[in-house]
Amino acid sequence: MNVVQMQKTVSEAEWQTRVDLAACYRLVAHYGWTDLIFTHFSARVPDSVGSSGGEAFLIKPLGNLFHEITASSLVKVDLDGKVLSETDYEINPAGFTIHSAVHAARHDVGCVMHLHTDDGTAVSAQADGLLPLTQTALTLVGNMAYQNYEGIALDHEERERLVADLGQSNTMILRNRGTLTCGETVADAFIQMFTLERACAMQIRVLSGGVKLNMPSKEVVENVASQIASFEGNLGGLAWPALLRMLDAQDSSYRN
Repeated sequence: MNVVQMQKTVSEAEWQTRVDLAACYRLVAHYGWTDLIFTHFSARVPDSVGSSGGEAFLIKPLGNLFHEITASSLVKVDLDGKVLSETDYEINPAGFTIHSAVHAARHDVGCVMHLHTDDGTAVSAQADGLLPLTQTALTLVGNMAYQNYEGIALDHEERERLVADLGQSNTMILRNRGTLTCGETVADAFIQMFTLERACAMQIRVLSGGVKLNMPSKEVVENVASQIASFEGNLGGLAWPALLRMLDAQDSSYRN
């Protein structure tokens, strides 16, 4: 289905969500966080209804690199795994397991991101997880969730345990696997992931120095957690337009 046909068959809200999610894939390619065709991000389709009356979400087609993703190439699938959009592609079963779990349990979540970056995966393999070593990490550690590794996410029974571990957090480290963030919008999930990935990269650099660490006190950790909890700004909304301008200057084909 070409771009014009796709735009005519979906709502304006769904098309905007498609554009934002495609932009998210392109941004991850820009920052070098990809794992070939693997790992996924998904976005809830506004006002969508699946085959069993539940909601639907958009996800990357299996086989495409992140820099190839466009608004019209994203696959719409419901919580039962039924593909709802016209496509020649399949979706990744493991990606469906993780994303369907969060979308089914967290109706406040509009977007879910999952990565296997070098630094994020390295931190996920460290017993203490994300440490409060930097201001970037301190903004996250107070509300960080963790899930123990169970194998490749092909067992749908894992979904219940994953969402139980996630709780109401928007930031999660999947042990021995990578990172996961979610947010009300694509922009929110991306900014959360940008912060988490930077914190992980900083931690790996700090620990590689081989010198004594300056660990903030418990009081400082709690104070930053309190500051973040009371923050009323919208970092995603502030940064997203600038990120889209950067993408448009480089290659605006994600909008197709």
